[in-house]
Amino acid sequence: MPKLKTIENIKAELEKVMDFLQQELNKLHASRITPSLIEDLKVSFSGQNMTLKQLASISASGSNQLIIQPWSEEYLQPIEQAIHQSEMDLNLKVEEKIIRVTMPDLSRERRENLAILVNDKANQAKNTIRHWWHEGWDEIRKAFDDNQISEDDKFKLKDELQDLISEYTEKVEEMKKNKQEEIKG
Repeated sequence: MPKLKTIENIKAELEKVMDFLQQELNKLHASRITPSLIEDLKVSFSGQNMTLKQLASISASGSNQLIIQPWSEEYLQPIEQAIHQSEMDLNLKVEEKIIRVTMPDLSRERRENLAILVNDKANQAKNTIRHWWHEGWDEIRKAFDDNQISEDDKFKLKDELQDLISEYTEKVEEMKKNKQEEIKG
């Protein structure tokens, strides 16, 4: 049975979907605050947008606090503004050359909202996975229509594609379940 390059390409794209979903889920803090929560936060400085990790070191201090140490004092105010505008519900305190970011305890309402966000992000990932199924199936049908593969190969490739899609859909569900359990505490 001929291997279509499309199946290999789709697997690479599905890995990107999983990486993106993991990054998005990492941004949703539950019981512990981690630098990944804010490291990619966009900070406007001198007319440019940069990520927080480009302007400062970020380290965890306990389970609910981060210490941000800007590379330069001139970054303090833009970083503070970016965190306030982020709507992440974080408390911060500027102390001389550092910023302490504290995560408040999660209320029941906040936990429910986070669970909804996790579900939304998982559904977005599954929609993207479905998109790649359609791309793959279209390519398989085109190869059949162009007499590049036989009808048997067409259905074998469709099954291979479906197995791949099912595998990644299950991974999304597992990630969603794990994050929702983390949020519940």
